[in-house]
Amino acid sequence: MKMIEKALEIKETTIAMRRDIHRHPELGLEEIRTSALVAEKLEALGLNVQRGIGKTGVVGLLHGRSNSPVLLLRFDMDALPIQEETGAPYASESPGKMHACGHDSHVAVGLSVAALLAEMRESIPGTIKFVFQPAEEGEGGAEKMVAAGVLENPKPDYSMAMHVWNDKPVGWYGVTEGPVMAGAQIFEVKITGKGGHGASPHLSVDPIVAVAQIITALQTIVSRNVHPLESAVVSVCKVSAGSAFNIIPQEAVFSGTIRTFKPEITDLVLNKFKEIIFNLAQGMGCKAEIDTQRVTLPVVNDLGLCKQMGEVIHKIDPDAVVDFNLQTMGSEDFSFLMDEIPGCFVMVGSANPEKGLVYGHHHPKFDIDETCLPFAVALLAQGALEILNAYSPDA
Repeated sequence: MKMIEKALEIKETTIAMRRDIHRHPELGLEEIRTSALVAEKLEALGLNVQRGIGKTGVVGLLHGRSNSPVLLLRFDMDALPIQEETGAPYASESPGKMHACGHDSHVAVGLSVAALLAEMRESIPGTIKFVFQPAEEGEGGAEKMVAAGVLENPKPDYSMAMHVWNDKPVGWYGVTEGPVMAGAQIFEVKITGKGGHGASPHLSVDPIVAVAQIITALQTIVSRNVHPLESAVVSVCKVSAGSAFNIIPQEAVFSGTIRTFKPEITDLVLNKFKEIIFNLAQGMGCKAEIDTQRVTLPVVNDLGLCKQMGEVIHKIDPDAVVDFNLQTMGSEDFSFLMDEIPGCFVMVGSANPEKGLVYGHHHPKFDIDETCLPFAVALLAQGALEILNAYSPDA
């Protein structure tokens, strides 16, 4: 029986798991119920299970007929602090929390992949390391799992993950060769001047005016410093200053994000960012304090694995539309799990305009067409087998 046929046989179970998790969303590092559910199901399949990795992460080892190679499959579990507005019968039962990015689907897909592969473990040439990760949405879940040893005992040789993608319809797949998602930095900048009365600006040093000049100047980093054929984003997303209409404040604060694909572009942008802020602040009589923090590395797919997965996609879905060139300035901390390990991050189209399922990730009305789920299951299960077979010492 073909893998897609096996995945379709358990389609209703996959959907039921997804809806159950959707009803009970948990924020990053709070995935107590979700991780317990995952661990119990993996143990029932006979996997060697470790709980509490990186606080709420779960790892399940599926041993095949040999110990190597080792393939890591990652599935993220956390929800977002969003009030759901879908009106779906399986909508969130937790006020202010929602699976608005599809991680509920990822968990269900991961458990279904484990179920299919556990049935055929004797024919698997290697070991599959199922990693159910907490806190992908900015809380450093992947880094916490790496620090806890998820890349050891055994060390993976290859890695793979998937993401439902509501920018594209069911039947579309993205498997980009090379950089696919940007590395992300967050920043907060405090500009300190001299407060005073709004009627006497000459006696003050206005940090708001300095911030206005700085934000405008930051827009030249990408437009006048980054090569036009390269990509970078500098976005100021929050500005805070002042307490009343007639008071010049002592300080003003702004924050935002920087996104890049290449280390050399990251260095260029950060250097120009600091240079502009310090020089303009000083020129306007203010003091600048800058705090930057790396959130993720770029996600860079291995070309060989991408080619393999492109072939697998057409095996499980002959009518598939495959995009080898998708790039997004969105970020993914799966990058920390594949930083030194050849990996492949695959997008699976999940939108359906005819059903009104068109809202983007992180939107309160985000929902997917669940018909994509068995294809995601078959894709990862078949992909895992073919990667292990291709790189097995016995191949």
